[in-house]
Amino acid sequence: MTKVRDGLRQEVLDANLTIPEVGLATLTWGNVSGVDREAGVFVIKPSGVPYADLAADHLVTVRLADGAVVAGDLRPSTDTETHRCLYLAFPSIGGVTHTHSTHAVAFAQAHRDIPVLGTTHADTFNGPVPCTPDLTPEQCAKDYEYNTGQVIVDLLEHDDRRAVEVPAALVAGHGPFTWGANARASLEHAIICEAVAEIALRTLALNPAGPPPQHLLDRHYSRKHGPDAYYGNPGAATAG
Repeated sequence: MTKVRDGLRQEVLDANLTIPEVGLATLTWGNVSGVDREAGVFVIKPSGVPYADLAADHLVTVRLADGAVVAGDLRPSTDTETHRCLYLAFPSIGGVTHTHSTHAVAFAQAHRDIPVLGTTHADTFNGPVPCTPDLTPEQCAKDYEYNTGQVIVDLLEHDDRRAVEVPAALVAGHGPFTWGANARASLEHAIICEAVAEIALRTLALNPAGPPPQHLLDRHYSRKHGPDAYYGNPGAATAG
């Protein structure tokens, strides 16, 4: 078995098991991975295994360079190539989560960004959660899963800084992909993405007006992120 950094498999397992606990998945619709860049591999949930049955030895280790399975007896998630594409494009990413959470998927199916309508959104995402264009027939016909990642990469203009500031995107007609410094962070961003999508839908139903002043949104983002951040306490677990 390919050696991965200590704790990575448990981290990925725990993140995957949290998906149904927080209501982000129906049946097996979701997956989390975590990367070990030094070893050149990432660990991901196997395809179609129910969360209730999932164990650490079910997880599959995939080589980052070419997508080859290097450890594990099961087939990896069908979304594996999307995860791999994101890891290759954005060096800041340490974990990726994909779900079919209801409200975020609604925006994806409507081909709409999740707009910034308040400070709850701005606490985590420095701008709208963007939605990709539809994949072309050619992109669907060959290397579909890798191209699903590529449309996200193209949407963010291959910019790792943008990927850090807005660690989520919606694939049109499909659903959200989120990422973070590790598997747990990517999952937390999936939880937040779903929450702000629901809040946005409710807000738009009540009042389709524009967002609050930009200076207010900027203040909420900067107090959690960047060199002048002051939210939270050292060593304390936070959701962003």
